Amino acid sequence: MAMRIAFAADHAGAALKDEILRGLQAATDGGQAYVDLGGDGSDPTDDYPDFAQRLGLAIQNGEADRGILICGSGVGASVAANKMRGIRSAVCHDTYSAHQGVEHDDMNVLTLGARVIGVELAMECARAFLGAHYSGEPRHARRLAKILAIERAETG
Repeated sequence: MAMRIAFAADHAGAALKDEILRGLQAATDGGQAYVDLGGDGSDPTDDYPDFAQRLGLAIQNGEADRGILICGSGVGASVAANKMRGIRSAVCHDTYSAHQGVEHDDMNVLTLGARVIGVELAMECARAFLGAHYSGEPRHARRLAKILAIERAETG
């Protein structure tokens, strides 16, 4: 089954989202399906919490396996996404963090800052994120279980 990747961006991240989406679609081998959840940059009131929630819901509802979320810095969108149960988002502006976050922490949302990172590096980060797999190693599973326990305690 193809990995389903959702994309969303606020007004500041829409252009980068579109470039990454086009680049990944052009290079796809059929092993991934892409879903654009919006943000076209035309409305300055397209706020990052709205798009973070839209993307998070797609993952929670099983409509997407992972997501790429973009705002101006990446920080606000990541903070908003992490408020949702089952969402593990991080701002990554380097390829090591983009793949290591998946391999060690089972990160399911890559957040990028359109005003911080260039298109080529953003593409490399997206590829690293999408190509990575959670290791399940005992030390990573132990740590992830602790993260999930915190989430359960905080959200009841």
